[in-house]
Amino acid sequence: MNELLQTGLQQMGLTASDAQLAQLNDFVARMLETNRVMNLTAITDPDEIAAKHLLDSASLLTAAEFSQKSVVDVGCGAGFPGMPLHILCPDCKLTLLDSLRKRITFLQSCIDGMGLTGIEAVHARAEEFAARRREHYDIAVSRAVAQLNVLAELSLPLVKPGGLFIAMKGTGSDEEIAAAGRAIAALGGEAPRLIDYTIPHTDITHRLVLIRKSRPTPRQYPRPFRKISANPL
Repeated sequence: MNELLQTGLQQMGLTASDAQLAQLNDFVARMLETNRVMNLTAITDPDEIAAKHLLDSASLLTAAEFSQKSVVDVGCGAGFPGMPLHILCPDCKLTLLDSLRKRITFLQSCIDGMGLTGIEAVHARAEEFAARRREHYDIAVSRAVAQLNVLAELSLPLVKPGGLFIAMKGTGSDEEIAAAGRAIAALGGEAPRLIDYTIPHTDITHRLVLIRKSRPTPRQYPRPFRKISANPL
């Protein structure tokens, strides 16, 4: 797994120290151990995890500057992309945000057990968390499976004007992105910039959707999730 990670990161123009590689291995081992009793990932082969989770998450570092930034991972799930992002860029200040308590409990155990600093795991719904951290973050990222118009309403209120929201999507997302245009504009975002990339050591091509926030989000957003889901922007 280490060789695959090293060569994959090099192909992306990134590097990792021996200590960072050890931390990535430690996180994967903890995830696989917990996965025996909790559904965290369907991918259990270490090399596949390295490519499809770790290197995929690292793609964010090729698209934006994360050093010294405050970052929130909205709907972080098992910790992707947030955990690899923080391990590879430890001077970013990261919040892992998820509505499922058992995932946050697992991630907090990793943070504590690995002695990580500058990172927190928060159990909350994104639309409720916005009341506490409205326009607080430089960057919001999300690898969640929700449609982009829904993700935008959950994420952009957390981002400072001038900040960035990055959604990780598949390359077949053209219609979804076009359909989210009205929502993005209403929430203070600019037209998305798209970056397609192939994950090293695979033939999988994914897409980063970068949305710069140019104006404050109107106070009525985000709405309660039942309203978001019933009537997306």
